[in-house]
Amino acid sequence: MLSNPTSQKEKPIIILCHGFSTSKEGRTYVRIEEILNDKGISTFRFDFFGHGESEGKFEEITAFEAVDDIQNAIKFLRESGYKKIGLVGSSFGGMASIIEAGKTNALYVLALKSPVSDYMALVHSRVDEQDIKSWKEKGIIDVTGIDGEARKLKYSFYEEAEKVKAYEAAQNIKAPTLIVHGDEDETVPIEQSKKTAGLIRNCRLEIIEGGDHTYSNSEHFEKMLDLISEFIIEQSQGV
Repeated sequence: MLSNPTSQKEKPIIILCHGFSTSKEGRTYVRIEEILNDKGISTFRFDFFGHGESEGKFEEITAFEAVDDIQNAIKFLRESGYKKIGLVGSSFGGMASIIEAGKTNALYVLALKSPVSDYMALVHSRVDEQDIKSWKEKGIIDVTGIDGEARKLKYSFYEEAEKVKAYEAAQNIKAPTLIVHGDEDETVPIEQSKKTAGLIRNCRLEIIEGGDHTYSNSEHFEKMLDLISEFIIEQSQGV
């Protein structure tokens, strides 16, 4: 979903990267699109591989597949004439955004909503060694998404998660960065964002007291939206 309110491609554009088991139609991305478009900032929403309207089976998603999707989004926008590109990444999409941002100098701004920085730590906090062994033997495991639905996930996700080095990538990020994270996030420990924020050379960490992973409290949700949108608007001035 490409939304260019000004039709001027020299203006900034923000790629919105959703989380695991959600889609580009999530309320966060639709609302950010509305807020930024109202300020003359274009947006690009897309579905990761195996999500929403994108092709592929969900069970075959991996971290590097998501990074590749972001790279293709950047390539598409560049080829379309856009030069000032930023990223907003949420949770799983936040991790993929960290990896990509650490590889490229093309971004002018990066905003992360409750990003995953250490997937292996998450996996091992929920799945014991016996389950991982069974996952490897069967080649697939049942997982529950943010929406509460059960899905299948191939062992290749675990194999690639072992290779993801988001903390290392964070040290290479040059774009001004904002991380927003709730201190009662039950899915991604806030400690991951605290560590990541300390590794990025130009990063601000905003902690939302009482905020959970989905910002289910309306006040927390609105505050998260305000922080991210205001940061992007601020960084877009004069760009």
